[in-house]
Amino acid sequence: MQLTADQFVAATGCGRGTAQTWAPRLAEACPKYGITSAPRLAAFLAQVGHESAGFMRTVENLNYSAGALQAVWPSRFTPALAASMARHPERIAEHVYGGRLGNGPEGSGDGWRYRGRGLIQVTGKANYEAVRDLLAAQCVPDLVAMPEVLAEPKWAALSACAYWDDHHLNELADAGQFDAITRRINGGTTGSADRRARYERAKRALT
Repeated sequence: MQLTADQFVAATGCGRGTAQTWAPRLAEACPKYGITSAPRLAAFLAQVGHESAGFMRTVENLNYSAGALQAVWPSRFTPALAASMARHPERIAEHVYGGRLGNGPEGSGDGWRYRGRGLIQVTGKANYEAVRDLLAAQCVPDLVAMPEVLAEPKWAALSACAYWDDHHLNELADAGQFDAITRRINGGTTGSADRRARYERAKRALT
């Protein structure tokens, strides 16, 4: 099936303005990666809808309070460190992502430079490199040299679809294994209630 603006609105609960931005991009990108059946589209829209805060954010929001830092990364923040870094997104990114995911050490700038972007929140230099390579046939700009490009609607949509295909998520969607998709994307079950609510809505709209 080809995703229309009306289907996007019904499946995601987003407004017409948001649909005008994303429905054409997704209608172009999804078929390139086999995201064309109702079960696949429902699972995809639910997951990227959660990751992008309802298709409103293509750059990771790292403006955390001290309490949120300790709740999200309890092993990385003592109360004192959380208090000192709260509401300082660049410092938070450097601390959380520095020395991980292919990034240079904390203070190198990589944690901030390669923070989450796109509809599926690609994070870390190694993952930016991987998505760049996956999108080589689409003539993507060099995402390592210009990581901000990944926040643009065209590349945000294509990168999410390419990631979905590369992680074999169509097969899990076909089998109805939505929670397994969450774990493969998130590494855990963060936001599972919101993801599931989005999924149920999208299934009703698309089937």
